[in-house]
Amino acid sequence: MTTAAKKTAAKTTAAKKAPPKFKDAIAMLRADHAKVSGLFAEFEKARSSSKKMALVSTICTELSVHAQVEEEVFYPAVKAALKDKSLIPEAVVEQATMKALISQIEGVAPDGEMYDARVKVLAEYVKHHVKEEHTEMFPRAKATRLDMAALGAQMAQRKAELMA
Repeated sequence: MTTAAKKTAAKTTAAKKAPPKFKDAIAMLRADHAKVSGLFAEFEKARSSSKKMALVSTICTELSVHAQVEEEVFYPAVKAALKDKSLIPEAVVEQATMKALISQIEGVAPDGEMYDARVKVLAEYVKHHVKEEHTEMFPRAKATRLDMAALGAQMAQRKAELMA
């Protein structure tokens, strides 16, 4: 391998390991929301059990990592900045319910209507949670003095650790 090829390979490897770059924390969360929404849409169209199981596996991983990053990094920072006693606790309770639904479908082979129903309810629950974040939490968080770029970098780093 030539020196140039080695450098290119090293850059490619480093790029795969580097956390994705977002301009801020909210942009990162919105990107996660869009990705999961797309996965749920794919699930709706899927017919084969193997395709459904693969999609659910990805959905569960994405949601679990997203929730953990929010609970460990984003929510505490926003709660402190807003001196909030209701918005963040409500979001944490909603995520606990999502985690319970995830535990009912993760690693389980699709077995008919109850499996599909659980995934559908999870999708609806996530949609509700996302709507509240986009319309209530994010605008309030943006209005604080939080450094969203620094918070986004911290969140991206934690997400990369969890996905590794």
